[in-house]
Amino acid sequence: MANTITIEPVTRIEGHAKVTIRVDDAGKVSEARMHVNEFRGFEKFCEGRLFFEMPLITQRICGICPVSHHLASTKACDAIVGLEVPRPAGLLRELMHMGQFIQSHALHLFHLASPDLLLGFDADPAIRNVVGVIGANPELALKGVGLRKYGQEVIRKLGGKRIHPFDGASPTSMNKGLSAADREELRRGIDRVVGDFQQAVAVVKGYAAQNESLMSSFATFPSGYMGLVDGKGQLELYDGRIRLLGPDLKPWEPDFAPADYLKHIGEHVEDWSYLKFPFYRKLGYPAGTYRVGPLARLNLCRGISTPLARAEWKQFKALGSGGAVEGSLFFHLARVIEGLFAAERARELLDDSDITVSETITLGPVKNAAGVGVVEAPRGTLIHNYWVDENGRLEKVNLIVSTGHNNWAMNRAVNEVAKAFVDGSRLTEGMLNRVEAAIRCYDPCLSCSTHAIGQMPLVLELEGPDGRVMDRKARGGG
Repeated sequence: MANTITIEPVTRIEGHAKVTIRVDDAGKVSEARMHVNEFRGFEKFCEGRLFFEMPLITQRICGICPVSHHLASTKACDAIVGLEVPRPAGLLRELMHMGQFIQSHALHLFHLASPDLLLGFDADPAIRNVVGVIGANPELALKGVGLRKYGQEVIRKLGGKRIHPFDGASPTSMNKGLSAADREELRRGIDRVVGDFQQAVAVVKGYAAQNESLMSSFATFPSGYMGLVDGKGQLELYDGRIRLLGPDLKPWEPDFAPADYLKHIGEHVEDWSYLKFPFYRKLGYPAGTYRVGPLARLNLCRGISTPLARAEWKQFKALGSGGAVEGSLFFHLARVIEGLFAAERARELLDDSDITVSETITLGPVKNAAGVGVVEAPRGTLIHNYWVDENGRLEKVNLIVSTGHNNWAMNRAVNEVAKAFVDGSRLTEGMLNRVEAAIRCYDPCLSCSTHAIGQMPLVLELEGPDGRVMDRKARGGG
């Protein structure tokens, strides 16, 4: 008889999910899935609001990456107003964005991923956590805390609060500037941040060298890749065009403007998850599935503009032997290389003389009936799309969140790792932790990712002992 192993909740991620693993009588895994069992209603309950309220409303989607939603939303509002953002305001927004990357990448590496990397997948769960990391390597743990503190301080100085800033960006503007004193304070700390990320890169590279076989085989599979690039095809986190490549790193499409995303991206629905599955329209689902986030961004870009991160990126690309780096565990290495880039880019922004210029506001009425805002959130490409009436009231909202783009990939990773490591006849906690670790590679933010419209679908199935569905009731599209 088939049996089902359930992991609930999945630990050390943001949000709520469970994993079900189906095994046969011999304990062999036949299928594993990740189920997102929470949902949010932002796409629906924002209808009727005035568009310029959205930068403050949508950042409440998440407490880990609120700045990403704040800025994507503001960029969508910029497009509705249709006026150019003053250069000082653009610099301040990007600096705020770099603060978000610094704190979020540090949080994931040191608090969520490092217990597995430093202590091992089979370590006692009582110590396989941030407290255990502090005991094993207190200096490294303190650096992680310091990095997150610095990133949040950048956000606080520009937005008024470390989490859910109330005084940051607004349509075509920034609500406040950066004082000379605050600039100097941030400049005094940025070299330490750069150095600490260099050490973090060295730690993850050391782990990869010691576990070469695991890195190359753990949840390794081909996929497409999507992310923003600048005009030279280099890594871009705040602004740029969307690049969409196939598994061979050849373009599925020429780089396109974020406003054209609906021409290329569709969303598939499964009845066992509240999280949708985005895909490239021309190839359909699942042939057109792709990955976003640090691994995707480093695979698809043609370079990195800052020197230290560029040197690390070249070594990273060599791991693919001319092709894509496909192993899910390499997300951790890509993530710290991006953290290094964010720190270097923050230093460049702080050295720009326009960063303290006070002309940061341009005001205007509604000009366009729709606006699209896209940024690279720490977890991947984040899309906000708003439609408004002549008075600026929202008629429709569409959000495609980073974790949604990676939904197919996380399920593929779970399935592959379960089949490789889980033996239902002699189950161990370490086996199941490896399945969770496959999800943690993608640093999902499930609170961000589900945005239902109207009545939520509900499917209730009654299964017999052999796994056969004996009865089924559905509501709302099931």
